[in-house]
Amino acid sequence: MLDVEINKKHDEARQGEAFAPAPSLSNSPARKFYIESYGCQMNFADSEVVASILHENGFGATQHFQEADMIFLNTCSIREKAELTVRKRLTEFRKVKKYNPGLLIGVLGCMAERLKSKFIEEEKLVDIVVGPDAYRSLPGLIEEAESGQKGVNVLLSRDETYGDISPIRLNSNGVTAFVSIMRGCNNMCSFCVVPFTRGRERSRDPQSILDECISLFDEGYREVTLLGQNVDSYSWQNPDESEMVSFAKLLEKVAQISPLLRVRFSTSHPKDITDEVLFTMAKYENICKYIHLPVQSGSTRILQMMNRTYTREWYLSKVNRIRELLPGCGISTDVITGFCTETDEDHKETLSLMEYCEYDLAYMFYYSERPGTLAARRFTDDVPEEIKKSRLQEVVALHRIHSLKSMQKEVGKTAKVLIEGNSKKSDEHWAGRSDNNKVVVFPKNENLQKGDYADVVIESCTAGTLIGRLKNN
Repeated sequence: MLDVEINKKHDEARQGEAFAPAPSLSNSPARKFYIESYGCQMNFADSEVVASILHENGFGATQHFQEADMIFLNTCSIREKAELTVRKRLTEFRKVKKYNPGLLIGVLGCMAERLKSKFIEEEKLVDIVVGPDAYRSLPGLIEEAESGQKGVNVLLSRDETYGDISPIRLNSNGVTAFVSIMRGCNNMCSFCVVPFTRGRERSRDPQSILDECISLFDEGYREVTLLGQNVDSYSWQNPDESEMVSFAKLLEKVAQISPLLRVRFSTSHPKDITDEVLFTMAKYENICKYIHLPVQSGSTRILQMMNRTYTREWYLSKVNRIRELLPGCGISTDVITGFCTETDEDHKETLSLMEYCEYDLAYMFYYSERPGTLAARRFTDDVPEEIKKSRLQEVVALHRIHSLKSMQKEVGKTAKVLIEGNSKKSDEHWAGRSDNNKVVVFPKNENLQKGDYADVVIESCTAGTLIGRLKNN
């Protein structure tokens, strides 16, 4: 699930100290930090905010942990496998600390909030633990850790959006960038830990979003992806109440920056995506025709247990509406197999829904119970793991058929491709994505550079890549 979310419940009095201005470390010797990010796109965007905060306080980034004075892992709690991966990585870095006693190790993000006591008291794996809403306090926590104390701040906020911070793009290709438009989530999907690790929903000031997108365009970026746990519920009321900015209006404002700036977004919730958004997408050529619309299950009974607040029929009506208003629009999804009480019949309903939708892309997982979620409190995780995995294999196999079919439909057509860089397999070929988010590879032309648009005739494909040539070549 490309989308992570949260809940929060801490008193306002303590939040004040959590977000006080960080002490300046500009007079300190230059020290280097290294960040690894796990999980959803929001985590990667958050790492860029953290990098900016640290840079402003005199720290420099490095891509090599061996030369870092502090190592941070920006973590994900959405699935057990993600947590196990982070634990293994922390153990590896703890061994590095034996040879570099001054090294500080920190955990950021969702796992930080959920497992703070385990990391610090029981397993002694880390020196710093910082939740998603407390990144401004990081420089001060570093000072605490350097003095021998443990630096901890996992307080959640009712209003933190980091809207005034200009992210430092880490490992950027210089063409595409993520822009967070909101934080948190008010949906309480029973399987999801995010409402308990990232807090309640709050939208960012639209002008700060526009300013960031304009700055990116001026720097040469040609695509932005607007990020939120549920972008369709974005809503901003100007202080003078002169204007209410919905997601559709925000989308239009960003699209109007320049026709050369492509706009994508993630993630939409089936209960919230509106015709206004679809009409806005249809109106502007530079708003990419691609929607991530997680379904999770094809069974209405399971959807109700998941607290998804829509039925199978509601979801299919949204897919039909997308295809009616945006012919050729790419649609991707998330699917969970083996949720509590799921029967063979429920599973068959998921497969039949997939047959109907024929998704271009799908993120597929078997159910992993997360401590603290509504499902963990209310339901028994009663589907045996071998059945979860066998059902997942069926879902994956079916999607492979649909994915290849989706790619084959593009053969013979001309795609407008934004060049993102060299192909992974050959420096003689460019790689980029089409409007509907398909990877396209084609031979280089000396007149084109990274960040340019190219009209490419699609000549063949694999299950994951379109292969073509420049039009008129």
